[in-house]
Amino acid sequence: MNFGTTEILLIVAVLFLLFGATRLPQLAKSLGQSRKAFKEGMREAEEDEKAEQQKLSSNAAPPQVSAVSDEVLEEEMRRRAEARAEH
Repeated sequence: MNFGTTEILLIVAVLFLLFGATRLPQLAKSLGQSRKAFKEGMREAEEDEKAEQQKLSSNAAPPQVSAVSDEVLEEEMRRRAEARAEH
């Protein structure tokens, strides 16, 4: 949707009629501040997301598998079964 010169002048004229010449600069200023705050919030959200992704990827160490003898494994399984039976 492209606006030509005539359309833009018509929009500006309607704005002058609705808000007056004194309130129009204030309106434009607040609109600019809102836009700036929105862009800043979006940038901060993107930075936070990137930092979180980096944090997750750096903390995600692969699980370590240790060699355990069958006897030790059986003993641990018995101990856990007994602990569950007591509760």
